[in-house]
Amino acid sequence: MEKRNILLVEDDFNLGIVVQDFLNLEGYTVHLCRDGKEGLQKFNKNKYDVCLLDVMLPEKDGYEIAEDIRKVDKEIPIIFLTAKSNPEDKVKGFKAGGDDYITKPFNREEFLLRIKAILRRANNETDEDENEGIIYLGSYELDFQNLKLSHKEENKKLTKRETAILKLLSENRNRVIERSLVLNMIWGDDNYFNGRSLDVFITKLRKYLKYDEGIQINNIHGVGFKLELNEN
Repeated sequence: MEKRNILLVEDDFNLGIVVQDFLNLEGYTVHLCRDGKEGLQKFNKNKYDVCLLDVMLPEKDGYEIAEDIRKVDKEIPIIFLTAKSNPEDKVKGFKAGGDDYITKPFNREEFLLRIKAILRRANNETDEDENEGIIYLGSYELDFQNLKLSHKEENKKLTKRETAILKLLSENRNRVIERSLVLNMIWGDDNYFNGRSLDVFITKLRKYLKYDEGIQINNIHGVGFKLELNEN
């Protein structure tokens, strides 16, 4: 399937970068804009599959952008991102042409699922493949939808967080992924205490992968982690 293009308009610098990074890792192409005027200009110059609009923006707010988008495109999915959770704000968003409304801070997995669901509805798609939720990692099989790590020697039930970390490392196998990025994507915050928790999870995952010597999760000092897979 061809890459989906996403317009992300978010003026919070750190949040914008985090969201752009994890959507890129999921295979989307993301254009990040910092204000409403730039976002609308970008929309008018490019073709997108979905628009993610922060509500409170400089120049033009998310509702105004949505109304302008709807003047030229009645079908493109629009998702509002906001710290507001009032029913009145949600009603205003839907009246402006929004299709969904996600309140910050949001869970990464739920966020991705909602994007996938809205894209499937927009394109009349069904789930692609029975094995969509499976990642093959050496002699292991990670079923990230059902939180299971399988090997001929042992089947392991994982926690949601163990699954999310292993999925992220597996999808970026043989590449260094920054520690702060892992923390922001899985915990939503890269503080000291979450960092200590991450180290505990990495130690557990190494033990779970002990039956395949071709798989190593290595610490890259001062940078992050690298899941190395020798497939020879």
